Amino acid sequence: MIDEAMNSGARQSKACEVIGISPRTLQNWRKRPEQGDLRKGPKHPPQHKISIEERAEVLAELNAPENSSLCPGQLVARLADEGRYLVSESSMYRILREEKLLKHRQPSAPPQERKRPEGVATHPNELWAWDITYLPTLVRGRFVYLYTCMDVFSRKIVGWRIEDEESGDYASLLMEECILEEDTAGCGLCIHSDNGAPMKSSTLKNTLDRLHVTTSLSRPGVSDDNAFPESLFRTLKYRPCYPKTHLDLEGWRSWVSGFVEWYNEEHRHSGISYVTPSQRHQGLDVELLERRREVYEAARARNPRRWVRSTRSWERPTEVRLAPLNAA
Repeated sequence: MIDEAMNSGARQSKACEVIGISPRTLQNWRKRPEQGDLRKGPKHPPQHKISIEERAEVLAELNAPENSSLCPGQLVARLADEGRYLVSESSMYRILREEKLLKHRQPSAPPQERKRPEGVATHPNELWAWDITYLPTLVRGRFVYLYTCMDVFSRKIVGWRIEDEESGDYASLLMEECILEEDTAGCGLCIHSDNGAPMKSSTLKNTLDRLHVTTSLSRPGVSDDNAFPESLFRTLKYRPCYPKTHLDLEGWRSWVSGFVEWYNEEHRHSGISYVTPSQRHQGLDVELLERRREVYEAARARNPRRWVRSTRSWERPTEVRLAPLNAA
């Protein structure tokens, strides 16, 4: 059986694990096939083995309603406080494992394994991502909130607004403005976001349903699922010209307007082969990257000794995923 599994591509250690023997035992069997299985096991059970009655008592304590939310370590400590000792913590774990009780035992619902978002963009206006970040004001402890929506394929900021609060109403207005300006209503657009209250508001949902736009949400507590807006916010807050003194609402609107113009029209984004988001959004990057390849090939032809390997790659990314294929 092990040979058959290994011929099918399985590893010897895994095949032995399934059968219930060690690789060393298999090695001995192959050396002396005529002797067969010489394993005899212990002749007598150990004297300190947990009795059936003790095992039943431990299970009763573990399954008692007042202990259903306790791990064995907690239960051992509580029993010790009461002057009682049943078995060790490791023995409790072993008994639970053998009884197939080593799982969620609380009355509340167990944590759910949520799938990571599988969004893939192969052209502009197919997949957007949006988020909200705060910006400090002149009053200590008070902030204004920047709503930003970007195209995942091109990285272009398709819309933004700054308000003095987080609200589903403002989010709804922003999404409607972006969708109408890009003319993407009913064109298969999907908008991704995290699980914030404005993102799940009924006002926003009704607006997107009316415009025939689908939505996608990150897993709770997993910021990497919405990494594109998070990366955008880092670029914004680490710009050399980021205000060193706090601004009021209108001041921030003026500064962010200049940032968006720079980001879309001048910033050569590393994730899209160093073209600007607007160039990629309009499809101008195809010709631009081809010209770059020609420049490098001509330079290599003039002085081939400078290139030991191939020239720099100016390949155009053809698809962008919300989460990499190797992400957890």
